[in-house]
Amino acid sequence: MLYTGVTADLRSRMHDYKTKRNPKSFATRYNCDILVYYIHFTHIEEAIAEENRIKQLSRAKKLDLIFAMNPLWKDLYDTLD
Repeated sequence: MLYTGVTADLRSRMHDYKTKRNPKSFATRYNCDILVYYIHFTHIEEAIAEENRIKQLSRAKKLDLIFAMNPLWKDLYDTLD
């Protein structure tokens, strides 16, 4: 399962996903707790536009984005500043 979203605090959001803080959330129900791809934006409007663009891509194109940044699908959570 691939999950695409926007947040102002990625570290906190990923912590919530990893600890299953919200049991009824999509991320918890589908065990989306590994960060394999992300992009930092200065303005939320840019982030939302990119989220919408990515959501329109085919699964194959989404996989291409992930493999280009993270070919081994390592969890990038610990690399966040």
